[in-house]
Amino acid sequence: MTDPSPPAVVEPADRQAWVPTRALGRTVVLTGVLLLLGVALGRVDLVLLAAPFAIGAALNLRRTPRAAPEITITTGEDHIVEGGEVEAGLTVANPEAVGYDLVVVRTRTSPWLRLEQADRPFAITVPSDGWAAIDLPGEALRWGRQDVGPAAARAAACGGLLASRPVVTPARGVRVYPVTEPFNATEAMPAAAGLVGAHRSRRPGEGGELAGVRQFAPGDRLRRIDWRVSLRTRDLHVAYTLSDRDAEVLLLLDVLGDVGLPGGVRGKSSVLDTTVRAAAAVAEHYLHRGDRVSLLEYGAGARRLRAASGRRQYLTVLEWLLDVRADPVESEQYEHVYGLHNVSSSALVVVLSPLVDPRAADMLAQLTQSGRYTVAVDTLPPDAAPPVRNQWTPMATRLWRVERENVLGRLREHGVPVVSWAGAGSLDLVLRDVARMASAPRGR
Repeated sequence: MTDPSPPAVVEPADRQAWVPTRALGRTVVLTGVLLLLGVALGRVDLVLLAAPFAIGAALNLRRTPRAAPEITITTGEDHIVEGGEVEAGLTVANPEAVGYDLVVVRTRTSPWLRLEQADRPFAITVPSDGWAAIDLPGEALRWGRQDVGPAAARAAACGGLLASRPVVTPARGVRVYPVTEPFNATEAMPAAAGLVGAHRSRRPGEGGELAGVRQFAPGDRLRRIDWRVSLRTRDLHVAYTLSDRDAEVLLLLDVLGDVGLPGGVRGKSSVLDTTVRAAAAVAEHYLHRGDRVSLLEYGAGARRLRAASGRRQYLTVLEWLLDVRADPVESEQYEHVYGLHNVSSSALVVVLSPLVDPRAADMLAQLTQSGRYTVAVDTLPPDAAPPVRNQWTPMATRLWRVERENVLGRLREHGVPVVSWAGAGSLDLVLRDVARMASAPRGR
C-alpha cells in the first residue's frame, strides 16, 4: 500500500468536535419531567423511574472524547493499467481513550473505478486508541487521473449520547495508464538525425546491416574488403552496410474535440480513447528501438513534451497522456495553435486525428507542403454517428461521410498518407511509401 492521503480536515477551534445527540436530549428531558412530576405529586415511584436514565447518562458521560476521528484514503499500486486491479481502502483512527460505538463512513469514487460496495455507507466500530480499515478492491475501467474520495466519517460515542461532526478528507488520485495496444512497424525511418541509435537506416554507414558490395573508394576501411569479389573481378571491392541511426518521432494529437462515448477498456472507444492508446503504443515501439519521441497537442493549450529517448521518456509519455482532454479552439485563435518551427524538419510526424474538423486537414496540408514527413492516422470509430434527432439525421450523416471521404481523397492527392488505426502493422504501408519518397532523388 502506498502512503495514505493527507490528514482529515480538522474542525475550527471555535467549533466543538463533539455534539449531543437526540438520544441525550430525550434522556435529559425525560429525567427532568419525571423528577418534577415526582416532587410535585409526591410520588416516589416517578423518582425511582427517572433514576436509571440519570445514572446511565452519568456513567456514559464520565469520560467524553474531545478530538474528532481521523479518516484517510489509501490506494494500491502507483502504476495501474486499464483493466488492472485497484486496491483502495479507508482507514478510521481513534486518537482518544474512549472507544467509538459506531462510525458511519461513506466515500465517492470516479465512475471509471469499479470498487466493490463503494456506493453505500459502511458502519464499523473503532476501539480506543485504535483503528479500523475498510477494503475497497475493484477494477480500473478507463485511463486518466481518477479519484477515490472525498470520504466522510461521523462517529458516535458514550452510548450514542455524543456524536462527532462530519469529518471529510479530500480525494486521493489514482493514475490509470492507457493500455498499450499491440503495435509494430518494420519499415525504416524516412530520415534520421544521428549515428547513435539502433534503428536501421536506408543510408550507407557504419552499422550491422549488410547493404551490398561496391568498388573500393578512398576512405574505405581495409577490413571491409571483400576478397572473393576482388579476386574474381581483379578490382578491390568492399562490403558496405546500412547505418544504425536514431530518429525523432513527433506524435501530434488532435484534441479539438471528441467523438463517441467512452465505454471503458471493455466497451466502445471514443476518439480520445483511440488517440491516447495509439499514441502510447507508437511511443513505446519507437522508444524501445532507441529513437527519440516527442508529443504535441493540436488544441487551444498546445501542450508539448520535448523529444527524448529511453525508459524514462516512456514513463514521462504515459504521465503526459493522462492529462489529454478535449481542448477546442476558437476560429480566431487558430493561427496560434502551433507553429511549424516547433516541428523538426527530419522528424517523422504521426498525426492522430479523427479528421472531423476542417482545420485538421489544413494543418496536415501545411505540414506536407513544408517538407515534413507526415503520416495521418484516422482515429474516428467506424460506427461513429450523431444521435438521431429527426428524420433528416441519417441523410445528413451520409452526406457528411461523403464529404469527409472527399477530404481524405484530396489529402492523399496532395501526398498526405492517411491510414486507419488498426494496431500492429497499421503504419507499415504508409511508412514504406514515405521512406521511399524520402530516399528518392529530388528534382532541382
